[in-house]
Amino acid sequence: MSACFYRQTPMHFDSQLLTKYSKPGPRYTSYPTAPYFSTEFDKQAWLEEIAATQHQNRDLSLYVHIPFCDTLCHYCGCNMVATRNYQRATAYLDYLFREIDRMAQLTTPGRLVRQIHWGGGTPTYLHPDDIRRLFAHLKSHFSIAEDAEIGCEVDPRELSAAHVTALVESGFNRLSLGVQELDDKVQQAVNRVQSEALIREVYGWMRQAGVASINMDLMVGLPYQTVAGFSGTLDRVIDMAPDRLAVFSYAHVPWLKKHQTLIVEESLPDLATRIALQQLLLERLGQAGYVYIGMDHYAKPDDELVKAQRNKTLYRNFQGYTTHKNCDILAFGVSAISQTEEVYVQNAKNLNHYQEQIDLDGLATERGLRISAEDRLRRDAILKLMCDLELDGNAFGEQWQIDFNSHFADALKQLEPLQQDGLIERNSHMLRVTDTGRLFLRNIAMCFDAYLDQDTGNTPRYSRTL
Repeated sequence: MSACFYRQTPMHFDSQLLTKYSKPGPRYTSYPTAPYFSTEFDKQAWLEEIAATQHQNRDLSLYVHIPFCDTLCHYCGCNMVATRNYQRATAYLDYLFREIDRMAQLTTPGRLVRQIHWGGGTPTYLHPDDIRRLFAHLKSHFSIAEDAEIGCEVDPRELSAAHVTALVESGFNRLSLGVQELDDKVQQAVNRVQSEALIREVYGWMRQAGVASINMDLMVGLPYQTVAGFSGTLDRVIDMAPDRLAVFSYAHVPWLKKHQTLIVEESLPDLATRIALQQLLLERLGQAGYVYIGMDHYAKPDDELVKAQRNKTLYRNFQGYTTHKNCDILAFGVSAISQTEEVYVQNAKNLNHYQEQIDLDGLATERGLRISAEDRLRRDAILKLMCDLELDGNAFGEQWQIDFNSHFADALKQLEPLQQDGLIERNSHMLRVTDTGRLFLRNIAMCFDAYLDQDTGNTPRYSRTL
């Protein structure tokens, strides 16, 4: 293992480096990425894949999407519906239950669920009794491992201690608290106002309830954000000592998310400020003892993510980094994405269309993709670099029965300037991401992406990598 996993010394780089590599690129929660999913992969194709993969008896990861929020955060990039009409959530649960029923009928009994995650929107938009009801429905249809990782995203606004109690009593042991930023001016600009006192109160409820792991989500690149203001946010967050931190860069994609036009572009931090914010993060969180996993994720040294990276068992999927590599994902709800070893499949992204499809036959498949052997090979290379931070060409070539250097001649050529800039080290058979290179994992992975050259037109599909 490279010593870089636990090195806490600050990374130093100049602004020219970040300027050079700040370009549109995927986040690689899948490969090929979601823009290449097609409606040609339809509901019948998904049914055939389910039938063909049941005999493999792989473990399961379950994802549930709750799209509702009380208010619209202007930066939001999720599939969500802002409403205060709770009857919409009540009706949606009925559809979710029917989708769960249908998928359970198609799934071999006894396949063990190792991981459950609820995302949104805001899962805790649901009332406490409905949280219990939904989890009980999952539990009655699937075999959940006693040591399963069960997580939920939490918005502190409109949350009560009863919500936390309902989550813990249902079995949730990992909660992710949406903080984003504690500066008042920034909060007003993005329409997400929540005081430090509220965050501390909710965090206290979670600790008192015995939640095993608490993550906090932060965001950089928001309107009116400054180094001084965000430094104050970090002071207060570090004082609370969450187990993990996910610090995302705001993706300004108004061509995809129309509500982001509510953000005045002139209020967004300039490149120099974004660079300074990244430097601040790396220095302050490193000094506080957090290990930088990569791709915006930080964790305490004894965290399972850090251990998995050290043991080369870390994986990446639509929920981000995970320690559960060999699981099929069954995803429920509007826009939710399921995954087997060779297939990605996404539910309808429009709420009304999702419900119409469930009414038909209990499934809401809208599009998907069966990946090729070449896709699988390149996905494996990308994931090794993003998770292990290194790639042994000899071992990889033996595993996939290829000559690594000739097969990836295109990627190795593209990596040359990154190597010259100190983002990656390479010898005859080994590629290693440097400490500085961890900030540029998306750029490194893009060198192995055979689809990027196929993009046409002037409309960017992805947010900038930095």
